Amino acid sequence: MAADLTLRHTTVPTPFGPFTVVVSPDGVVATTGGDPRELVDELARRLGVVSRVAALRAATRDVEAYFGGRRARMRTPADLRLVGTPFARAVLEVTQTIPYGELWTYGDVAARAGRSGAARAAGSALARSPIELFVPCHRVVPSGPGLGSYGGSGDRRATLLRFEGAI
Repeated sequence: MAADLTLRHTTVPTPFGPFTVVVSPDGVVATTGGDPRELVDELARRLGVVSRVAALRAATRDVEAYFGGRRARMRTPADLRLVGTPFARAVLEVTQTIPYGELWTYGDVAARAGRSGAARAAGSALARSPIELFVPCHRVVPSGPGLGSYGGSGDRRATLLRFEGAI
């Protein structure tokens, strides 16, 4: 990791309230619906010090266009270098390919990430994902009934999936 890495963040109003996007020169590093200061401080400690105005503007446009109904796929890449294991990174990379308005199961994602039968591990990787919307974890659901939990709020997942027309 480069010592001169710069992070930037901005907060975009959404139907859920403020949504903060943190970017590195390589893309979106994290998102949060809460107070961004603690997250940004932690990321700055882990990645270095911070600024990429172009990526920040692009991520802001993505969020605004998504909630404005004008963007089905985020254009700003996710920077997954902070994701722990190679399998977790593979899970998030696969999840980025799930088309707008579609639902995949944890088993589907695990299989496409190279580990059939690792649905629980895929679920754990998705639960720890620091990047919402740019890695559309809300599109991954259990194979059984219901939508499962999501970021501490099943309602949030259901609202996003209704917005996308998936349910």
